[in-house]
Amino acid sequence: MIMSNSCLDISTIISVFVLLSLFSSVFSSNDFREENESSMPAGEKLNAMEMINAYLRKINKPFVKSFKSPDGDVIDCVFFHLQPAFDIPELREKMSLSLPELPKGHDHIAGNNLEIKQLWNSKGESCPNGTIPIRRTSASDIISISKFGKKYSRKDIPGKSSHEHAIGYVDEGEFYGAKALLNVWKPTVIGNDFSLSQIWVLSNIRGRLANSVEAGWHVNPSENIDGLPRLFTFWTYCISSITAYILKLQPNGYRSGCYNMLCPGFVQTSRTISLGAAISPISTYNGEQYDAAFMIWKDPKSENWWLKVGNEVIGYWPASLFTDLRNHATLIEYGGEVYSGSSGKHTSTQMGSGHFPDEGLGKAAYARNLEVVDRANNLNPASNLQLYTDKPNCYGVTKGYGGVWHNYIYFGGPGYNPKCL
Repeated sequence: MIMSNSCLDISTIISVFVLLSLFSSVFSSNDFREENESSMPAGEKLNAMEMINAYLRKINKPFVKSFKSPDGDVIDCVFFHLQPAFDIPELREKMSLSLPELPKGHDHIAGNNLEIKQLWNSKGESCPNGTIPIRRTSASDIISISKFGKKYSRKDIPGKSSHEHAIGYVDEGEFYGAKALLNVWKPTVIGNDFSLSQIWVLSNIRGRLANSVEAGWHVNPSENIDGLPRLFTFWTYCISSITAYILKLQPNGYRSGCYNMLCPGFVQTSRTISLGAAISPISTYNGEQYDAAFMIWKDPKSENWWLKVGNEVIGYWPASLFTDLRNHATLIEYGGEVYSGSSGKHTSTQMGSGHFPDEGLGKAAYARNLEVVDRANNLNPASNLQLYTDKPNCYGVTKGYGGVWHNYIYFGGPGYNPKCL
């Protein structure tokens, strides 16, 4: 058993998996044909390919039914008890089949898109009872995420991070969850960049970020060339008995976190929503706006961290995955993030709608009805909301209060422009 109070990079635990970083240019979604020539020795390349293929065989589970989505995704209906989380014996032994206790006041605010819609089941398809829909993982999924490395929050940005943020946040008190309505856009994303809108639920111990659970939508053409917004989750951990087990299963460069169900951890209960699949409808500039409610909260009974999107309870992160988040969160964030690995001039990847927040409703991205969950499982307005942006001339953020939106922010921007070089 490996125990620690500090978050560690996986590469410091299992050095053999740094092979992944050596063949980032050597893949395709099906058979790893080379996109570019690589100087990696043939033996190391073959070893890396074998590792990834072995991992794909482990993470892609047997299915009873499969759907081919119009956007090219393959959605497999996998028996609930065979999902990746239950590769971990301790999680399998403690699986929860009880419904969580929803926070009080969870249903008092409506959005324009209460029921989240996905392309794969747009004609009414669904998985059979006892199964859950899992987007089939490809080699490009694993390698694409490995390039991005660890996601960062406002409190955890290294000196020369390739991640930029425009967010609202609250960091005074104990938090047992968060909720926000995020409107959905299709920002233009350049090359291997990504752009997202999300909520963060984090623990910040003595200025050091330890655990987080996160959810929202992102656009990541490295995984999906259609550039559609897709539902995603992300979580980070410190080393515990369970995460030490995960490290043994995970030949990748996720560093201290994991997207969706690309490694064991998140337990899905919904049979109608697939993490990583495209969502709709999409907001249009100076036109109709569509949003969805994202809520993460700690169930008082099980102490697991649950996710609800729109009207659908998606599943939970078991409390035993975490160290600091076993108790409560200390930092909540809402807003956008852009990743760009490019050098030279600033990326032209857009955040949100691609327009600055001062353009307002119908033109800028927003997160509205910003709320937090207290110890008594009540939803309350996010008071003392503060703002942060890495480069305000590239991506901005403003805040306001009023009407049915209560606390809200506008955020985003075009990236490269005459003031953002």
